[in-house]
Amino acid sequence: MGEVHAEPYLLVVGVLLIASLLVSRLGGRLGIPGLLLFLGVGMVAGSDGLGIQFHDYALAQTLGIVALCFILFQGGLDTSWAHTRPVVRRGLSLATIGVLVTAGVMAGFVHLVFGWPWLTSWLLGAVVSSTDASAVFSVLKERALGLKGDVAPLLEFESGGNDPMAVFLTVGLLELIGHPGMGVLEIVPLFLREMLLGALLGVLLGRAALWLLNRLQLQFEGLYSVLSLALALTIFSGTAVLGGSGFLAIYIAGVILGNADFIHKRSLISFHDGLSWLMQVAMFLTLGLLVNPRELVPTAGLALACALVLVFVARPLSVYLSLARAKMPFNEKSMVAWVGLRGAVPIVLATFPLLAGVPEAQTLFNIVFFIVLTSVLLQGTTLGLVARWLGVREALPLRTAYPITYTPTGQGKGGMVEVDVRAGGEADGARIVDLHLPPEALVILIHRAGEFLIPKGATELQAGDSVLVLAQDRDLGAVRQKLGGAVRPGQLP
Repeated sequence: MGEVHAEPYLLVVGVLLIASLLVSRLGGRLGIPGLLLFLGVGMVAGSDGLGIQFHDYALAQTLGIVALCFILFQGGLDTSWAHTRPVVRRGLSLATIGVLVTAGVMAGFVHLVFGWPWLTSWLLGAVVSSTDASAVFSVLKERALGLKGDVAPLLEFESGGNDPMAVFLTVGLLELIGHPGMGVLEIVPLFLREMLLGALLGVLLGRAALWLLNRLQLQFEGLYSVLSLALALTIFSGTAVLGGSGFLAIYIAGVILGNADFIHKRSLISFHDGLSWLMQVAMFLTLGLLVNPRELVPTAGLALACALVLVFVARPLSVYLSLARAKMPFNEKSMVAWVGLRGAVPIVLATFPLLAGVPEAQTLFNIVFFIVLTSVLLQGTTLGLVARWLGVREALPLRTAYPITYTPTGQGKGGMVEVDVRAGGEADGARIVDLHLPPEALVILIHRAGEFLIPKGATELQAGDSVLVLAQDRDLGAVRQKLGGAVRPGQLP
């Protein structure tokens, strides 16, 4: 029996990851979304390119599910509840009604125009019905795109919240296809149980994770990364085992943790940010390897028609109907309608019919892959242009990269915060010593016009200064009042 050597496989993985990062760097300069390039690298390396043979749909599905777990968790960690709370109702409407409308429009189009059976048509609609959290988060970060009003928090909340709905619709339709005698209404109680249990366990387990992170005294700081990873896997899989939506639970748990204080928060968020990027690259590479470009050609006409209907009909209709009663300017609604990026989630969901043995599964998979390519290429490359045309683009505030870091130990009730000096406020033009800050509040560093200043009592503050202050929680109000700006915790790298 021949000996199996792992080194060649590890070499291929390493080379593909490096190639993806290099290509994405080049693509960033050309305005091409990195996600599209990751898929491209996978396709070039696949059986129709360099000849890497990969046809394990089950492995690709498992990798996709694990990747989505960590991507959604990181999306939750990055979600500011203060900004998201005003858009929760609209986000829930988009994540439920919007998904159903999108799936319905796509199902009707495919059935009436191409003659597919109704259930198979609905299955295609369900698979492409959700916007992709990884695609939306990545493109917004990649472009450093600032959007006016509630557009950005609404998009992020929707993309993190509609995956559970799309997953349930896909699995439910596969049940209906596999059991012809089952009625549609029979899956409604299952849906309610899955969503309610997922939300409940997300809150409870998120709070439990917060308690454990702050109470468990580990010997080494690096072990907290292991703990947070284990907690994420436990929340996701535990909820799924109990019959709830693991995707919903892990996103909610991430939101709870991201908006609370816990030990080593900054380093853990940085760890999960890197892990999220690794998951995205690995997932898109794997899905790219899974596809043979020559198999896309026979379905290109049908797939392009579906993609155009999705982008120009289904998505706008779902947004305008979902937000019909929302007090939101039309240009902002239109921007939300355009940023309906499809990414890895539809491709991962398209592996479900393949593993379930649905007759049209391979054609459906190829169509979905083509739709994702079209969506990322068309919508991802024009976000800035459309935002400017609709008048919703704004400069994105850049976070200052400070040369020092602060790691909470959990022993005190204070922290380091960043405060902007407001023009015309008490601090504008005043010396630090004359502000009479609370005795336990210490000004650590000042960022002014791209330079860092070491503060002294006689240092005079100016409007626009970003001031790092180490203070007790009880003193934050006084610090804010004296400096005249809003306190922004968690802004340091």
